[in-house]
Amino acid sequence: MSEALAIKTLQSISEITEKDWNDCLETDHPFVTHQFLKALEDSGSVTAETGWMPYHLVLELDTEIVGVAPMYVKGHSQGEYVFDYSWAHAYERAGGKYYPKLQLSVPFSPVTGPRLLVPAGPDQPVRQRALLQGAQHVASELGLSSVHLTFLAENEKLLMEEAGFLIRAGEQFHWVNNEYSDFDAFLAQLSSRKRKAIKKERIGATETGLEFETVSGPEIAERHWDAFFNFYIDTGSRKWGTPYLNRSFFSLLSESLGDAIVLFMVKRDGRYIAGALNLKSRDCLYGRYWGCIEDHRFLHFETCYYRAIEYAIDHGIQRVEAGAQGPHKLARGYLPTKTHSAHWLRDPGFHDAVAEFLKAETREIDAELNYLSAHSPFRQQK
Repeated sequence: MSEALAIKTLQSISEITEKDWNDCLETDHPFVTHQFLKALEDSGSVTAETGWMPYHLVLELDTEIVGVAPMYVKGHSQGEYVFDYSWAHAYERAGGKYYPKLQLSVPFSPVTGPRLLVPAGPDQPVRQRALLQGAQHVASELGLSSVHLTFLAENEKLLMEEAGFLIRAGEQFHWVNNEYSDFDAFLAQLSSRKRKAIKKERIGATETGLEFETVSGPEIAERHWDAFFNFYIDTGSRKWGTPYLNRSFFSLLSESLGDAIVLFMVKRDGRYIAGALNLKSRDCLYGRYWGCIEDHRFLHFETCYYRAIEYAIDHGIQRVEAGAQGPHKLARGYLPTKTHSAHWLRDPGFHDAVAEFLKAETREIDAELNYLSAHSPFRQQK
């Protein structure tokens, strides 16, 4: 690290101003903004007690802030969506202590994006490496087992490899807007069978008297959040036991980052019965949470996938990321996409063992991606 650069850590995002943090962002990615991270902390969703202790990195040049990174001391592996439980069990069986560890990520959010936040310019790579070295130094100083960066932006992957981090592959399903004029233009690119299936699902979801509405920005009221939180709690309780976010988070997020929020809400007989929460940047719509209190055929597909595609087309958004996992998204026009995370294990022997594991895992991921790509719902070009 250059002598002129200095690293410090913050145990709360409130220790840095919104302007100083956001000035380090190269994009308008909503999940790494000061507003999003502060809503997590101010609501009490992210605390040492929930296993996510803020330990954010700040890079300074003299007294000027020239880089930041969202970082947490983790007491478990929950809410990360890149699963390393097998690593933890193996290390602990060998007599090591895997937790706590360092996580550079956005809590509870499997969305690709930047993790080492440095403004564009000729010094950007040097400053990103300085942040990475800072994370390794913190791990060593605190005696932590490892450093993990999940759902990396593509341009950060090479930097991690050069720094000796292990790269782990994963998969998601993303929809790409090929300058479609409307939803029918998108459907026209699918095979006949897939096109008919989607039309059938959309008709099935809308012919039962359900009403669909899209609300964003100042249109979102507390009544929307009251309803949506009930959906979120229902889904969270069934999927992972204890939902990660509390009711306060959604109101705080709406106050500070409302223009980036898109809610697809569903009513029956004047009562909200389902909804899907999305956040947006200029070029991507990120599907995050979905829930319902009534079961209706095809409702999930319509609310989460087809409404998102329509919104992206209508607003000129290039991509829809539909969240973690889900090969069922393939038939609905969301294509398999490789994601990456980076991992540094402080114990050299453990680091080498994980490296061998990742070689085999990557081969499996690549084979699955090739298989899924070969079964694309799009028409074959002649």
